[in-house]
Amino acid sequence: MRAFAIAAVVTHAGIAVTGSVVRVTGSGLGCPTWPNCFPGSLVPVAHPEYDTLNQWIEFGNRLLTGVVGFVSLACLFLALITRPRRRRLVLLALAMPLGTLAQGIMGGITVLMELRWWTVALHFLGSSLLVWLAVLLVRASTEGDQEERPLVPGAVRGLVLTMNIVLAGLLVTGTLVTAAGPHSGDIDTPRLELPVANLAQVHAEFLFLFLGMLIALGFTMRAVSAPARMWRGFWWVVGVVLAQGTVGMVQYWTGVPEVLVALHVLGAGATVVVVAWFWTTLRDRGRAPVPFSTRGRASDGSAAAPREPVGAGSSD
Repeated sequence: MRAFAIAAVVTHAGIAVTGSVVRVTGSGLGCPTWPNCFPGSLVPVAHPEYDTLNQWIEFGNRLLTGVVGFVSLACLFLALITRPRRRRLVLLALAMPLGTLAQGIMGGITVLMELRWWTVALHFLGSSLLVWLAVLLVRASTEGDQEERPLVPGAVRGLVLTMNIVLAGLLVTGTLVTAAGPHSGDIDTPRLELPVANLAQVHAEFLFLFLGMLIALGFTMRAVSAPARMWRGFWWVVGVVLAQGTVGMVQYWTGVPEVLVALHVLGAGATVVVVAWFWTTLRDRGRAPVPFSTRGRASDGSAAAPREPVGAGSSD
């Protein structure tokens, strides 16, 4: 279950990166129809108006959707056969195939609307949300279902929640910068008619706000003696956000080169992953339930030793 949940994180983040490759190579309409690549053909065909490489780049991204769908369905299947049945695990796993289906439909709308900027933005934000939920699924696969036991005071949890809202603002403003920028996915696609410099400044201000809150959070965690696991998550967030901010600045100063666009999208996915994981360190739900098939038995078939109480030893 955990392995497929991790695979869901990787595939949902990865398809956003391949989508950025489609965009920066101008391959967004390499397959001008949906779900077929061309009318009457599921796969690319020779066409005088469409470059073969662009067709296959776009079609390859569509094929990756099948991989994402398989992983998502596997997550749901494994959650359903887990015993004892765990409602929260099933609900998080169910979000994977439903979200993938919604993203497939949104991708079709994006193509049929000829890559209008707002459809591309919604498509990316949908992937970010699914990455977030997939991280929660990873955590749920290794923890119990007890009532949440907060590990830090409410003020700290409120600050982390606000940081997550600011992160959402970062992602939204990032899509607006992209919408007004040079990489539209197709040369004829209309762009968002707002100054890129102004949008980039708003995006940067969200980043500075996030960094400021991160500094404040570090001092607050020290004051309340936050557990070690939370500190590990915190430093991962600091490192990834600083790296992502550096890539963004270099990208802006160098005229938005294609390779940095894809790297920046990868960084956005990594940021969502570490922030979502940090969110899971704020509370404890005890240990995962023992499967029915292993209760009362050791690995050699003899009677197992009594288990430690659920949640014991998990304060870090």
